Amino acid sequence: MELTELRDRIHQVDEALLPLFLQRMRLSEEVADVKKEKGLSVYNAQREREILSWVTREAAGMDDYARLFFSHLFELSRALQVQRMAEPGPSLIPPEAGETFPHSAVVACQGVEGAYSQAAADKVFQFADIMFMKTFDGVFQAVEKGLCRFGVLPIENSAHGSVSKVYDLMRSHQFSIVRAVKLHIHHHLLVKKGTRLEDIRAVISHEQAIGQCSAFLDGLKNVQIRLCENTAVAAQTVAGSDDPTVAAISSEECAQQYNLEILRSHIQNTDNNYTRFIVIEKTPRVYPGSNKISLMFSLPNTPGSLGRIMARFSCSNLNLSKLESRPVEGTDFHYVFYTDLEASAGDPAVRRLMEGLSRELPMFSFLGAYQEV
Repeated sequence: MELTELRDRIHQVDEALLPLFLQRMRLSEEVADVKKEKGLSVYNAQREREILSWVTREAAGMDDYARLFFSHLFELSRALQVQRMAEPGPSLIPPEAGETFPHSAVVACQGVEGAYSQAAADKVFQFADIMFMKTFDGVFQAVEKGLCRFGVLPIENSAHGSVSKVYDLMRSHQFSIVRAVKLHIHHHLLVKKGTRLEDIRAVISHEQAIGQCSAFLDGLKNVQIRLCENTAVAAQTVAGSDDPTVAAISSEECAQQYNLEILRSHIQNTDNNYTRFIVIEKTPRVYPGSNKISLMFSLPNTPGSLGRIMARFSCSNLNLSKLESRPVEGTDFHYVFYTDLEASAGDPAVRRLMEGLSRELPMFSFLGAYQEV
């Protein structure tokens, strides 16, 4: 049989399937009305297991594909029922703000003068009045308590991955992401003037910078690696130390700021080294031009739950640019997921999907809609 003829026959099957699918979804709407009237839950695990058992018996040889097909049908049916049974309520996503993103502001950053977070703030704002905080948690708290309007935090690096401490802090603070920015990061080995490479006995920096420069550090002999809270703090520490054998991994700006010498330049593992920073604000706000959305959610501890949620995004034609999971401390292998998607918060289909997921999932948080610059 020719390929064209086979495709014609598949099309005939599809023509028969579509009316049946629509009929099934309309019946799901009727089921939702009955469940709502009787106060029943959307999800009926026993009923789904019974159907999948029947599918397995009847679809011998194709049972794996048939189970997957019916599992997706169940997911679509549940989504439709959740939407139909939902009571009207406040929108999860705030409306677009009438104001444009400000050109100047008081901004909290972690570290000291010369920190990369400061450089990110200077890229976002024409003038940023910087409040330096000792920790990432301090930045969240400064915004949460109203000490400043905005905070800037590193979220991930293209070479060394996510800044896990920032992700973990997201679960315990009230904030909204309102902007993001990428910085091209160049790391340098900074020392007191006159120090030679063979004199160095210790290198200090933030763990992210250490990881981003691992190849260079592996080439040093008998050198201790020390972690500190920030690359700028590392430079400041070397400048204030009487020990000439201590070096810092930091920026060219910090070399100038703290009167240090660049002993080796561009020591990062790759020149394609970018760090992404988020700008947070306490009040949920969507500024004009926002085209990216960040979410945080947990899933039922059942097989295939992540795949089903990913299918929902796919069905809505949404591109996920990031998916990150973090273990929940104090639990038995429970995880929180963070995802970024390219979408407009003003799209009605996106809003419907967000509202549906917020009702279906054990935990769901809209972290913000923003523009990345």
